Amino acid sequence: MSQPDSFYVTTPIYYVNAEPHIGNAYTTVAADVLNRYHKLLGNQSYFLTGTDEHGSKVAESAERAGLSPQELCDKNSEVFKNSWKKLNIEYDKFIRTTDPEHEEIVRNFIQVLHDKKYIYQGEYKGLYCTGCEKFITERELTEDGKCPVHLTKPQEVREKNYFFKLSEFLGPLRQKIESGELEIVPQNRRNEVLGLFKQNLEDFSLSRERVKWGVSLPFDESQVTYVWIDALINYISAPKYPDGPDFDRLWNKSTVIHLMAKDILKFHCIYWPAMLMAADVKLPDKIVIHGYLNLDSQKISKSLGNIIKPDDMIGWFGVDASRFLVLNMCAFGSDGDIRIEDFYTKYNADLANNYGNLVSRTLKMIDRNLNGILPQPKGGEMPDIIKEGYETVKRVREKLVDVQIKMATDEVIAYLSKLNAYFDENKPWALAKEGKTDELGEVLYNTSYGIALSSALLSPYLTEKAVTVLESLFGKKVPSEVVLQELGNALGFTDKIEPPKKNLFPRLSMPKDLAPKAEEPLADNIIGIEDFAKVQLQVAEVKEAEKVPKADKLLKLQLEIGQDKRQIVAGIAEFYEPDALVGKKIIVVTNLKPVKLRGIESNGMLLAAKKKKKLSLLTVDSDIPTGAKIS
Repeated sequence: MSQPDSFYVTTPIYYVNAEPHIGNAYTTVAADVLNRYHKLLGNQSYFLTGTDEHGSKVAESAERAGLSPQELCDKNSEVFKNSWKKLNIEYDKFIRTTDPEHEEIVRNFIQVLHDKKYIYQGEYKGLYCTGCEKFITERELTEDGKCPVHLTKPQEVREKNYFFKLSEFLGPLRQKIESGELEIVPQNRRNEVLGLFKQNLEDFSLSRERVKWGVSLPFDESQVTYVWIDALINYISAPKYPDGPDFDRLWNKSTVIHLMAKDILKFHCIYWPAMLMAADVKLPDKIVIHGYLNLDSQKISKSLGNIIKPDDMIGWFGVDASRFLVLNMCAFGSDGDIRIEDFYTKYNADLANNYGNLVSRTLKMIDRNLNGILPQPKGGEMPDIIKEGYETVKRVREKLVDVQIKMATDEVIAYLSKLNAYFDENKPWALAKEGKTDELGEVLYNTSYGIALSSALLSPYLTEKAVTVLESLFGKKVPSEVVLQELGNALGFTDKIEPPKKNLFPRLSMPKDLAPKAEEPLADNIIGIEDFAKVQLQVAEVKEAEKVPKADKLLKLQLEIGQDKRQIVAGIAEFYEPDALVGKKIIVVTNLKPVKLRGIESNGMLLAAKKKKKLSLLTVDSDIPTGAKIS
C-alpha cells in the first residue's frame, strides 16, 4: 500500500490591531476546508494559522488603548482564537509572533542570511504606509497619491536600514516560477507575479531603525526586524527551523501550501522564496492567491470600516452555513462582489432546498413507509445515480489538486441536483401509494446512498450538520472518510433510520434591516406581452473567457446554449476576471443581430444588473440545463 500524501497548509498570520472580519474568515475557512478535505481523502495534513503582533501600528494602537503592546496582543490574539473556535476552525497550531520561540528562530534565520553575506547596511528614502506596515512605491499609489488598500497618503521616510540582496536571486527565482517548481495559482496571479520581474525590483529593507516593538536584529540590537519579514518566518518557525523534530516532516517532506489574498502577493511570491533560497531552505510548493471580497464593490477592510464580522454571519445563518457561504460566493482566486441578499439566495438554493429538503423528504419517507428500514440492494449492475456519485468524488479530488475549492463544492451541489431529479422522476410517493414496496426501497436506498456520499463530501464545510445526517443514516457517529472508503460496497445503514428532529437548513428570509434601500421608481415605459415575446432568453454556460486585447472593458466569452455554441463580447472586464466566469450559467438574449466589437463578432447579449459601480450577472439558482428558455 502506498504511503498517504502529506500536506502543510498555512494562512497568512493576521494583524492584531483590530478584530477579525469576513475577509480574514475567507482565507481561514478555505485553509480549514482544504485541510479537512486532505484528511477526508486519506492523506496527512497539518494546518497553521496565527497572529502577527509586532510593528509600529500595534504599538500605536496599544498606546491609544492605554495598554502595553504585549497586553494589546494578548487581548486581540484571543479574539482571533475565539472567532476561529466559533467557526469550527480545526488548526493544528496557532502561532504568535510574540512567542519567545518564534522570536529566537527569526533571529537565527536573519543571522544565517547575514553570515552568508546577503544582508548589508544602507539608507532607505521613500514612502511607507503604516496601515499596510510596508514600504510602497509611487507606481503603486492611486491617482491622488494614496495607498490603494487604505486610501491614505503614505509617510515620507528616511532612515538607515539593513537590506537583503534580492537582486542576486531574481533570475533563479523567476526560473523556478516559470518551470512550475514554485507553483503559483491561479494562472492570472502567476502572470501578475511574473510581471513584477519587469518592474526593476530592488533590494528590500528587512529592518526598521525607529520602531521599538519588534524582534531586534542579532547583529545590531539598535534595529528591529521589519514586521513583514518577521511574519513570513512564522511558516518555518512553527515546525522549528532548522532542525526541530517536525521541520523535516512538515517542511521538507510535505507539500507546503500557502493561502493568502492578492494584496500580499509580492512578499510571499518574491521576497519570501528569495530569502529561503539564500538560506538554502526548500521553497513552498504551491502559493494560492485569492482575490478580495468586496462589499457593494468596495474591498472589505478594517481600515475602511465596511466589515462583516464572523459573529454576524453565524447569527444570520449558523456555523455550517456561514462556512459554506463565505467560500462559495465567488471562484477562489478571483475578486468577489458580495451583497447580503446574495448570501440568503445561495443559502436557500443550495443548503435549504438542494440538500436539506432532499434529506428531509428521503428520511421521512423511509420512516413512514418502510418503518425506518432500508432494504439491502439486490446486487447486479450499479445504478447510474450511484455511479454518478463515484464520479463526483473523482472530480472533487481533481479540483482540489489545483486548490479549486469552490469548483470542488460545485461538483457536489450539481450531484445533489441530480439526486433531487432522480427522486422526483421516480416518484417514491406514488410507489408507496401503489404498494410497490420493492421499487420504493430501491429508490430510497439509492437516494440515501447519494445523500451519504454528498454529506461526506460536504463535511469539511458542514462540520455539524453532515455529522447529523450520517448519524441518522448509520445510527452512530461515522467519520466521513469511512463513507468514502466504502465506495463500491453496500453501505451498512442502521436497522432503524430516524429523520433529524429539526430541519437541517430551514428556509430564511433576509431581515428588513439588512435589505438594500429601494431604487427610485423606473420611468413609465410600458410594453405589451407581444413585445416581450419577441425577445428570446436562454440559459447559457460559459465554457471559456478571455480578455479582448487592447480593450480594458471587453471580455470574449464562448458559450454553450443547449446544442448550440455561441461567442459573445461583453463589457464586463472591470467587474469580472475571466477565470471567475467559467462554469457560470447566465441568461443570454439569443435572437439579436450579430455585431462586431473591436473586430470580433458577438452573437448575443448577456443580462446583468448594475448599480453605481457594481455589476452582477443574472444567473439561475438551480441546475437548469443550458438552452432552457426564460419566460
